[in-house]
Amino acid sequence: MKKQWFSALLALALLLGMACGCAAPGEDVSGDESGLGVILEDMGVPLGGLPPAGFVLNPSASGTSVEKNDFAEIDYSNAKDGYVMVRWTGGGSPKIMVVIKGPTYTPQEKNQYQYYLRTDGEYDVLPLSDGNGEYNITVHKNISGTKYSTVLSASVNAQLTDEFAPFLRPNQYVNFTEDSEVVSMAQSLISAKEAETGTALDNLSKVGLVYEWVVTNLTYDFNRAKTVQPGYLPDVDSVMAEKKGICFDYAALMASMLRSQGVPVKLVVGYTSQGVYHAWINVWSEEGGWVEGMIYFDGKIWKLMDPTYASSGKQSNSIMQFINNSANYKEKYFY
Repeated sequence: MKKQWFSALLALALLLGMACGCAAPGEDVSGDESGLGVILEDMGVPLGGLPPAGFVLNPSASGTSVEKNDFAEIDYSNAKDGYVMVRWTGGGSPKIMVVIKGPTYTPQEKNQYQYYLRTDGEYDVLPLSDGNGEYNITVHKNISGTKYSTVLSASVNAQLTDEFAPFLRPNQYVNFTEDSEVVSMAQSLISAKEAETGTALDNLSKVGLVYEWVVTNLTYDFNRAKTVQPGYLPDVDSVMAEKKGICFDYAALMASMLRSQGVPVKLVVGYTSQGVYHAWINVWSEEGGWVEGMIYFDGKIWKLMDPTYASSGKQSNSIMQFINNSANYKEKYFY
């Protein structure tokens, strides 16, 4: 039986989430088969209301399986490890969007993944979150308003080394390296506890330590919530240094710390039952496998891991009832 961990606040969180104008995620709303004039909406940012070296598996562009032209490059050499690397090579600084439709994509659900691409010639690491199967990856250049022209595409059959592959590595949303301060912090927390107890920690014990540090040390950034723009990406070291962030930051920070310690983590983006766009995490444990939507055991049931609400609400008992009900969270994207 695991020791009881932490709870979370929601009522104030939801009010603030709505007040901060949380946006819906981007979706492919229309388009033609030629790839010209495809309409793509800017992705919203999941604000959600209130809310020694580590284990880093570095992505690489190996160059063995590539689609490219004068504008862009898609390197899927390491698709088996749960990611592709994409870069813009066409020069300038246009708005570039990558769309990934995985094996679970359906036109009805519109559950494609959309990413803004950097334009400095460097790669972005994009996860193949849907597991084994066929992925269609397209690169689009903005031509006006919400209209994009398709400049490159690739079809990739991903057969992953294991189900954890996309959720152990850094990517555009969960971005860390061996030199990241978040990696050092995670290592310090876990090494100290292992030295104290004389035993190696299991995954859920690591989650407990990291979660406690995050909800104790971070506060919700109201100003960022009001001013954040589509395309925002968490900078986990800056979040840790400033000790504040929106829910996207909380989830990315915790995912980075835990992945650096070999714990598979899904950064989840979806909605609360009140319609607030939000981000949280799921983890994998040796005892229970993937803990979907609920993350820690209080002796009776698994409970949801939501670091934003816990931190913002000082782990108030008033939110325990909401957090305990996983029906209050609807998952849509995994990173």
